[in-house]
Amino acid sequence: MKFRTIALVLGVTIGAMSQAMASDAEALKLKLKALNTFQADFTQQVKDEEGALLQDGVGNIALKYPSKIRWQQTEPDETLLVSDGKKTFYFDSFAEQVTVMKTAGLIDTTPFVLLTTQDKAQWEKYQVVKIEDGYRVSPKQNVESQVELLDIIFKQKGVEINALKIKDASGQTSTFKFLNAKTNIQLDDASFTFKIPHGVVIDDQTESD
Repeated sequence: MKFRTIALVLGVTIGAMSQAMASDAEALKLKLKALNTFQADFTQQVKDEEGALLQDGVGNIALKYPSKIRWQQTEPDETLLVSDGKKTFYFDSFAEQVTVMKTAGLIDTTPFVLLTTQDKAQWEKYQVVKIEDGYRVSPKQNVESQVELLDIIFKQKGVEINALKIKDASGQTSTFKFLNAKTNIQLDDASFTFKIPHGVVIDDQTESD
């Protein structure tokens, strides 16, 4: 995952459409509210805007309500994103650097955080539209976001997430398909803590807030 922001203008002018989107957002919130924890392995494919494959990857993910995330990519590069609900740590082992951010602020750079929060103010920054097998999330006008579109695909029954599809401003699309998924199991909070390794470069973005 790369932390870059873009300005997007995605407005809605028709009242009926706005109401439909609001209903879709409530439906997605209700579905995610039943997802207290989620754990899975994933495969990743990154394609350019013409559909050519740029990169394959594998890793694992764990989510716990509220706002706890552990996202680890093991191939082709080792990176780790961990949020304890208050602070988020992004560790790039190759660069030997840790970026520290406030978790609450991440909603302004990625709608992915919506998977772990029911906060009304956060959800109001995004619009939601029902699509086949899932929902499409995009930033509202004047909301900075690192992604242009986020598709959340569920299995036909239940609340298990089957895939995520993310399109960024450059036109690149990353598709994550989940394997060996488990929902609403007990996950220790220790899984969502991160100890900064000795000797790495620390970019603490919380100090400027």
